[in-house]
Amino acid sequence: MADRIATRFGFEEVGAEAKQARVNDVFSTVAERYDLMNDLMSGGLHRLWKGDFIAWLAPPGGRQVFRLLDVAGGTGDIALRCCKAGGSGTSAVLCDINPQMLRVGRNRVEAAGLGSRISLSVGNAEQLPFADKGFDAYTIAFGIRNVTHIQKALGEAYRVLRPGGRFMCLEFSEVQVPLLDKLYDFHSFQVIPRLGKLTAGAAEPYQYLVESIRNFPDQETFAGMIRKAGFAQVRYRNLTGGVAAIHSGWRI
Repeated sequence: MADRIATRFGFEEVGAEAKQARVNDVFSTVAERYDLMNDLMSGGLHRLWKGDFIAWLAPPGGRQVFRLLDVAGGTGDIALRCCKAGGSGTSAVLCDINPQMLRVGRNRVEAAGLGSRISLSVGNAEQLPFADKGFDAYTIAFGIRNVTHIQKALGEAYRVLRPGGRFMCLEFSEVQVPLLDKLYDFHSFQVIPRLGKLTAGAAEPYQYLVESIRNFPDQETFAGMIRKAGFAQVRYRNLTGGVAAIHSGWRI
């Protein structure tokens, strides 16, 4: 029955279960080239955006306990950045639905020597395998637009955060600068799939990723969804004219 619920895989209307399976296939295909994928999607800017993201999260220094849950964390970039920016009391759980992505993440965590502070877990953003009120912060970067039921995932984020905990999301968004939107559309639909085919041998995953960005709610609409999930003090910051945006909210 669930598969009959209409949702979108890029611009194509599919069933809910079908979308999840096809999203899993996309990320299994690009797992080993995930950083390259983000470079193509953002022109390399995702590295600067993630720096801004961690700076706004501001994990504490020293031995103060700070538990992060990074959902759809894939190759571990956000978890690694958070633990490097925070003190010895900062730890992270890297959670992703895709085992291939987590395998890449595990290798990166071990290479960074942070295995004692970063653990990994297979889990669905819509039904997280964690107890209530267990984390100080929840992050999701370039992952929530691939979730089938976004509002359900936001509810799960609220559930696993302690009172006073913080939700933060980094995602491609709606460009709000005249002319830049046209340029970005051209780059997205004409350049990215071709580059994906040349560098990764397949254009289809990149075509889906471009389409998924266009289907994602704009900044104000997404902020309203975060508030609906129960979060307070919801704010967002545009990056590069709205090509991406950081959303922040608190469980009060």
